[in-house]
Amino acid sequence: MTCQGNPLTRSGLFGRRGFLMAGAAGGLGLSLPDLLMRRAAAEMKQYDFIKARAKSVIHIYLPGGMAQQESWDPKPYSPLEYRGELGTTKTNTGEVICNSMPKLAKQADKYCVIRSMTHGEAAHERGTHNMFTGYKPSPALQYPSFGAVVSHEYGPRNNLPAYICIPNVPNEFAGTGYLPSSYGGFALGADPARGDFQVRDLNLAGGVDANRFTRRKAALEKINQRFVSMTAADNIGAMNTFYERAYDLLDTPAAKEAFDLSKEDDKTRDRYGRNQAGARMLMARRLVEAGSRLVTLTYGSWDMHANITRGINGQMPAFDQGLSVLLEDLSERGLLDETLVMVSSEFGRTPKINNDAGRDHWPKVFSVMLAGGGIRGGMIHGASDSTATEPDSDPVSPADLATTMYHLLGIVADKELMAPGARPIEIVDGGKVIENILS
Repeated sequence: MTCQGNPLTRSGLFGRRGFLMAGAAGGLGLSLPDLLMRRAAAEMKQYDFIKARAKSVIHIYLPGGMAQQESWDPKPYSPLEYRGELGTTKTNTGEVICNSMPKLAKQADKYCVIRSMTHGEAAHERGTHNMFTGYKPSPALQYPSFGAVVSHEYGPRNNLPAYICIPNVPNEFAGTGYLPSSYGGFALGADPARGDFQVRDLNLAGGVDANRFTRRKAALEKINQRFVSMTAADNIGAMNTFYERAYDLLDTPAAKEAFDLSKEDDKTRDRYGRNQAGARMLMARRLVEAGSRLVTLTYGSWDMHANITRGINGQMPAFDQGLSVLLEDLSERGLLDETLVMVSSEFGRTPKINNDAGRDHWPKVFSVMLAGGGIRGGMIHGASDSTATEPDSDPVSPADLATTMYHLLGIVADKELMAPGARPIEIVDGGKVIENILS
């Protein structure tokens, strides 16, 4: 006689005589669900531990598609119809960027520019999907955004929402995708640059004191318990989660204070700039300093199909000032090493100036900036060709960028999360860590 192994763990368990074996297992103390769970656990991927380099992310998104030529990747030696009207400036590391960013040129030792980002989506919506999820759009599945994944993996810290959007959730692809709604971004609901700025729903309504609020909370909890007992719908469970996190936030003065820009002195407010870019970046710094894990902010409109020189000159100065001060401020506070700053856009602009003195959509090559959180500053990764038409070396995909970001946060990018229908889906499919930009 030869030993055939334990019949309870053989792959044939659920084939012929499977029900008999399951019944026998029940007699030994293992039910059929137990067996199914153990089999599923045996088939799950095993993930190596990654030590996090970054504790938080500030994702600065420039909607519309910022031109690489008028920002991080000028082409001073190409013909005028390719290089455009703007000139260049030398950085403090000896590289060259567009002269639209003189203040950032003095901070180049703190950041890395990827000049070889590339994908194939020339439509705003599809390009935005790529740059918020690391995935190409699919008609079969909605993928979660970076913020939703980080919220899912780590949850709140210091009673602050893990994922915060300034001023609002920027687009439909910044949502939770197939993950539960409870991992969605907390939107401020107002622009912090406004003089009358207040975060939506962060304070008790007029006439409601602490005792009255406690009574209302108890009544609501009883109502919610009944709804939860009647349905398993995601939005019902998510609302309960939202309420509980809102209570935590309301009960934590330090967390509430993080949203209050009036706590900053006038010198700091002026230093960042009293405009949308400055106020939003200052708010982002306050939020990650207080404990939020990923803050997404948007600034400007960069879809410059006409008169791109005027458009850049109108929007870039505030961006240049706000971002350069953000990098300085994080560094001075000892936060830059643990805060990853990422500046991205859905795509770049066409190599050649069009008949309206603007540039059109161009996903074949564009630029992204990364700083802090384990990124090696003072370097350029990859290159575009002489007219910024396509990558000349080291192309980087949205999946590569996402994988690198998750790696710095200590998240395994090919870890599988469960989508509806019990489908395991990798956080990112096929991306590679960009090793040489890591410090």
